[in-house]
Amino acid sequence: MRGGFARALMAGTVSAVVIAAVLAGTGVSAAVPPPPPNPSDAEISAGQADANAKAGEVGQLTNRLAAAESRLSALQDEVELKRELANKALVDQRRAQDASAQAQADADAARREADAAARDIDAARARLDAFIAGSFQQGSTMGSISAYLGSTDPKDLLARAQLLSSVTDSQLNALDLMRQAQTGKANKDAAARAALQLARQRQAEAEQAQRAADAAQAAAVRAQQDQAAGAVGLQADKDAVEQQLYQAQQRVAGLQGQRQRYEEWLAQKRREEEEQARQAALNAGRAPGQAAPGPAGPAGSGSPAGSAIERVIARAMAQLGVPYSWGGGNAYGPTLGIRDGGVADAYGDYRKVGFDCSGLMIYAFAGFVSLPHYSGYQAEAGRRVPLSQMRRGDLLFWGSDIHHVALYLGSGMMIEAPQSGMVVRVTRVRYGDIVPYATRLIG
Repeated sequence: MRGGFARALMAGTVSAVVIAAVLAGTGVSAAVPPPPPNPSDAEISAGQADANAKAGEVGQLTNRLAAAESRLSALQDEVELKRELANKALVDQRRAQDASAQAQADADAARREADAAARDIDAARARLDAFIAGSFQQGSTMGSISAYLGSTDPKDLLARAQLLSSVTDSQLNALDLMRQAQTGKANKDAAARAALQLARQRQAEAEQAQRAADAAQAAAVRAQQDQAAGAVGLQADKDAVEQQLYQAQQRVAGLQGQRQRYEEWLAQKRREEEEQARQAALNAGRAPGQAAPGPAGPAGSGSPAGSAIERVIARAMAQLGVPYSWGGGNAYGPTLGIRDGGVADAYGDYRKVGFDCSGLMIYAFAGFVSLPHYSGYQAEAGRRVPLSQMRRGDLLFWGSDIHHVALYLGSGMMIEAPQSGMVVRVTRVRYGDIVPYATRLIG
């Protein structure tokens, strides 16, 4: 805007010089136009000091925001780790539940087998009791059956020998079966109890691990949310101060512009006076009735490219405060975002009407240049110029694989749609990770 004004001012000044020369040639004295405002050095210094103070405040906020965003990134990693540990605990719990269910089934089977063994014992004991009762009825003096069941006393050993001589093979088999059944039942009962106890212990441990993992995940998420809220507050403060810095710089630029225009006025006034003197000298030396020489033709008006750039910037600036929405924006304005399966979805971009970085550029240049909805392709859409030669209306890009684009406004400022959770804003140019060239689409 300032460039267009300066060109118009220059054109008007040159025209004034031409008119003055014509009037001088005809012998008419030209009135000198009033001088433009000339701000004092103190005013310019005060404005510059204010801008420097705002720049320092922006720097401090930038450092704090960078630290907050670094902490937020670390917390995000911690949340992801806690989520994975919670998933692991859940899997372990399900496995423990399956093991417990299997152990319970094994215990039930062992109990059924033990019950069957108990029935076998009862049947063997009944057969043994019948045998002993029959032996007593027949007058057998073989002694107590306990002699067979393991005593080492000599008398019992003698009774055992008598028993062995008296008991038939089938009866001895019944006694062996009874002892085997007793042993098997005891073993199965013990195994079932041990398996069930171990399974219940594993399940309790898994449930405790799940509770601990859930609590850790919840704490990590709360910490992340608190940090994110703090980062948003810092970002809002930084945006506000950056806006104040931009305004302060604009004021300084305005004062410096006024000083420049005043100096240009002085130079134009000197040239006008020199032209008047030259015309007077020519008039004094030419023959009567000879016409004065004509002035040079008028200078051209403001550049069409400059006017187009100002309209592009005006379109972009009209969207300040519009929400960021990943995938949002076209040549007609903000649109609903799209899902990305990650960060944008977490911020609900697919429910927001707004712009992403390349969508904002599509809207700003609509009617002048048709741009694709991808910053990497937008970098190839015009002429590349070194950053040292960038000017108002150029596109700036970031990343070795380009992932962001902004519109340069001049005076070290730019307008951008930054990222999810934020809005279209004016901010200082960030030189970290910036691509070493700007892309010029107009002019």
